Amino acid sequence: MTARLLDGNAVSARIREELQPMVVALTARAGRPPGLGILLVGDDPASHIYVRNKIRSGMDVGFHVDLRHLPASTSLDDLLAEVRRLNASDVHDGILVQSPLPASMGDDAERRVFDEIDPAKDVDGFSPQNVGRLVQKQPTLMACSPAGIVELLDRSGIAIAGQHAVVIGRSDIVGKPMALMLLHRDATVTICHSKTRDLPAVAASADILVAAIGRAAFVTPAFVKPGATVIDVGMNRLDDAATVTRLFPPGSPRREQFERKGSVLVGDVHPDVAEKAGALTPVPGGVGPLTIALLMKNTLRAAERRMPR
Repeated sequence: MTARLLDGNAVSARIREELQPMVVALTARAGRPPGLGILLVGDDPASHIYVRNKIRSGMDVGFHVDLRHLPASTSLDDLLAEVRRLNASDVHDGILVQSPLPASMGDDAERRVFDEIDPAKDVDGFSPQNVGRLVQKQPTLMACSPAGIVELLDRSGIAIAGQHAVVIGRSDIVGKPMALMLLHRDATVTICHSKTRDLPAVAASADILVAAIGRAAFVTPAFVKPGATVIDVGMNRLDDAATVTRLFPPGSPRREQFERKGSVLVGDVHPDVAEKAGALTPVPGGVGPLTIALLMKNTLRAAERRMPR
């Protein structure tokens, strides 16, 4: 058995197509397009790629997108001042501060930034108010990756209600909101983490398994029930030839990509899981595009709530 691949690129494209006429209508009514303000601090290569993709997607659906790129030496106070500037802006409906922030800003920098963003403009869905609304099943702006996963399951015809879902990872960005969204859709949810006993056995009880731990190829076939749906949230860059050789056989596209580029992106799920799962998200091309599509959807929702009807 080879798993059915759940194409995040295709679903993301459909979502963006659905947004475009709504953006046109809102722009005509309000006299301006929805606005997204992005703050990027430092020179992390992956962050630059993510931001470039977000800018392109926003412009493609008709948004006004501003990027403010700050040097890595920027202080947390200066970054918070930029957030407050966007909070007060009449033309920015959504605010996104790209993670990770420089380590020099301190361990609590991201929390302080999330606390500072106006909840009505918090298109990442990370502010305490928006997280609280999600807990109470009254969401407005929800975390983009988990919301994108729910969209993918729905549009792929994969049932959630009544299923046992296991989420490996308890981060505020993916693990916790993912568990809540699945719970609100009537799944029975188990959250696993580094202290979970007999993790492979717990994971192998899942009808829907979400891997969001940031460890390359950690989830092996032993973690997977035959026929389960496996959602791979991981995005790990491998530049170690021995690891790539162990994961991918000679002649495979991923091995050839590594030989050309010197690195390859892999998820948290081992390639061999494709022979056991019923459905599987690829990396890249699975959850990543949906995260951006739901960012666009959140930005439109934020604009609709701010603009006159």
